[in-house]
Amino acid sequence: MFEESWQIGRIIGIPVRVHFSWFIIFGLITWALATQYFPQVAPELPHATNWLRGAIAALLLFLSVIIHELSHSFVARRYQIPITSITLFIFGGVARLQKEPSSPRAELYMALAGPFSSYLLGIFFFILHRLLGNYHGLQAIAFYLLQLNFILGTFNLIPGYPMDGGRVLRAFLWQRSGDYLSATKKASKAGERIALIFIAIGFVSLLSGYFGSIWFLLIGWFLYTSAQSSYRQADAKGILSGVKVRDVMTADVVTVNAHSPLSEVIDDYFLRYGYNGFPVVDGEDIAGIISLRDVKELPKERWASTSAKDVMHLFDRSLEASEDDDVSVILDRMINEDKGRLIVINNGKLSGLITRSGIIKFLQIKGELK
Repeated sequence: MFEESWQIGRIIGIPVRVHFSWFIIFGLITWALATQYFPQVAPELPHATNWLRGAIAALLLFLSVIIHELSHSFVARRYQIPITSITLFIFGGVARLQKEPSSPRAELYMALAGPFSSYLLGIFFFILHRLLGNYHGLQAIAFYLLQLNFILGTFNLIPGYPMDGGRVLRAFLWQRSGDYLSATKKASKAGERIALIFIAIGFVSLLSGYFGSIWFLLIGWFLYTSAQSSYRQADAKGILSGVKVRDVMTADVVTVNAHSPLSEVIDDYFLRYGYNGFPVVDGEDIAGIISLRDVKELPKERWASTSAKDVMHLFDRSLEASEDDDVSVILDRMINEDKGRLIVINNGKLSGLITRSGIIKFLQIKGELK
């Protein structure tokens, strides 16, 4: 979802990224503030400088979103849950977790941390608004931010997954039933129903000529697709429950010699077998993994003079899996680390290869049989 994003910095060690859609919403907010909001609440201010105020207010709004996501991240770290990144996009921000909470309590506290921080920011900007009575431009910015932070906190408490309120709902369902996957599915279904309400409101408003209805439609669509994705992930984890790597891996592994030229690797391996990647061996030792992506990054005229070891990913623990690993954990790891395949090791020797496409195919077949 957030492939087209760029890292702009780190906060407490967490990468902060900006999705390309953020620039769209940043421009729209700046335009709306400069042409509509500031002329209404502070008509005495120079029109030309309203654009600067609009840009500052938009930046502070997204700083508020970052603080909201950092609050989730801070609590997640208290429960030993690593945060992959925080990404700003058109609908706000999202903190990506490397793993799910280990208990309903952890889920509840993580979920409530974000809205709580937004309400605190709203109170802060309310106090600032009262203190800036003689500075109408700054007072108008503070008033806008106090409103938006209260709206942000309240909106996120909507009880539908993956909203914060949906996570609160999942925590209660999880605590009551003791079944994490069932709680996730029910919270996701609640998210789908709420999304459909947003979409219905958007269509009705659109028929009445209200231009702002487009936001109800877009938000409803985003919530619906996110809730569906969460449901499918929970369903996949249910199918993969108890399945080990040895049950899904390819045991008959085709390996590439580390000293083979890329021209030979392409003809005798990629084109012959149709796989997107192969383990690379140097004698009896595992040297790394070579993928089609690695080869494509090199100009064709250099394929004959370049060997597999020159472009492969060197083998290390990040490329290794065990036969006893849970497949659902391995799939999460592949997605979070953007890996298409892992080498399965047994007693220090290559015993198989597990691929993301192989896991997906396994899920499809199991789903059809179910």
